[in-house]
Amino acid sequence: MEEICFELENVELTYLDKTVLVIERLAVHQFDRIGVVGENGAGKSTLLKLLAGIVQPSNGKVKSHVDFAYFDQLTVPGPAEVDYDLKGKLSIPETDINNFSGGEQTRLKLAQFFSNYHEGLLIDEPTTHLDAEGVELFIGELAYYYGALVLVSHDRYVLDKLVTKIWEVQDGIVTEYTGNYSDYVVQKELQKRQQQEQHDKYLKEKSRLIKAAEEKMKKAEKITQANGHMSKKETKAKANKMFMTKSKDTSQKAVQRAAKAIEQRVEQLEAVEAPKEEQIIRFHQSSALQLHNKFPIMADQLRLKAGEKTLLDKSGFQFPLGKTIAITGKNGSGKTTLLRHILQRGEGITISPKAVIGIYEQMDYQFTKDESVLEFMKDRSDFDESKIRSVLHSMNITGNDLKKNVRNLSGGESIRLILCQLFLGRYNILILDEPTNFLDVFCIEALERFLKGYEGTVLFVSHDRTFVDRVADCVYVIEDQKLVLKS
Repeated sequence: MEEICFELENVELTYLDKTVLVIERLAVHQFDRIGVVGENGAGKSTLLKLLAGIVQPSNGKVKSHVDFAYFDQLTVPGPAEVDYDLKGKLSIPETDINNFSGGEQTRLKLAQFFSNYHEGLLIDEPTTHLDAEGVELFIGELAYYYGALVLVSHDRYVLDKLVTKIWEVQDGIVTEYTGNYSDYVVQKELQKRQQQEQHDKYLKEKSRLIKAAEEKMKKAEKITQANGHMSKKETKAKANKMFMTKSKDTSQKAVQRAAKAIEQRVEQLEAVEAPKEEQIIRFHQSSALQLHNKFPIMADQLRLKAGEKTLLDKSGFQFPLGKTIAITGKNGSGKTTLLRHILQRGEGITISPKAVIGIYEQMDYQFTKDESVLEFMKDRSDFDESKIRSVLHSMNITGNDLKKNVRNLSGGESIRLILCQLFLGRYNILILDEPTNFLDVFCIEALERFLKGYEGTVLFVSHDRTFVDRVADCVYVIEDQKLVLKS
């Protein structure tokens, strides 16, 4: 029998009077490979910190029975021993750490993390800044790992490759599913279908009971009307037959009681809500924003350098109108530099004069004006309020979130708001640099639906293989100082 590595019993964690997590019992066994998913702010990282002993529960017990290592996406790598082979395999540059890119910093942290064996690994969003090659190296290091793994990740490809259980964190509760992420999606779809069947059954039974109650009430009304339309002779005759009148009164009351009983049954029915359906939202463009160039962004004999390093040499491309175009390549190959060169309309770039470009960059968004989320959106979009609310809802911005001052939004909330504003805004070309970084899986899937419903041209950089596969009409890769069309 596999030994228990971590266990949580009767755990409750509260923060500022808000309940974050309530866990009756959870255990991580010796060879468990667990992926943790949930919306931003649901408590995924907090759950990992509970297991690591970094955060203490308000109530209950968290026990660790093994030697373990904890990987945090936000910490900067410090001085530490690094396995020589790992350093070479992960392409760690021989330069001062201040010169490292985000991806190179992540590679160094992973090299340090994997340099020693631990019986348990707690890993929080390890692939955020990694290119496709780095992701494969990460998967390779863990493919044959002999120990307990708990992994928080928004990368569905990584979850499919590495985990055999999913912990879903939702409304403070952790629910366990067997299998990898794709298996989890199948199980969630089955739950949805079953909920829809129960909802349909509930509506059918409710309709049947309401109809039966109405028929009973009509019957009672007919008895009342029959009593009210008797002639004087009939009334006199009836007076001599009191038992018949009493019988009719009794019959009327019995029917009314039966109708009331049915109405009570309707009230006692356990309501089953319909499952939430995620529809593709269409972002139709006004005629004033429509482009007619077959290729609104083009380049010819483009040379692109970063310092002394040549990124592109005599490269040419034509990005087609109305398509979603992915640019891929290794860390440091020049993807972000190319996007910035296009935005600056640099030498060698030709852009349609009618292009109105919306930009998403990897940065901390700062809002300067005091206004609510809804006011911010309405001021920057020509869509009606119901459409704006629907789009914000897709990105999990709902209820009181709409009234929040934009200057008080968290980093994750700001990112989601900016993405919504781009799709609802007055643009005909969107340029997105790593838009899935720092989004949870559910918001990434919402972003995929946005892209499928968007009529404009989209140019984006991403290392998220699943995301690229799902949304890109054309995939380009930077290799050997050229931008090459792959598919």
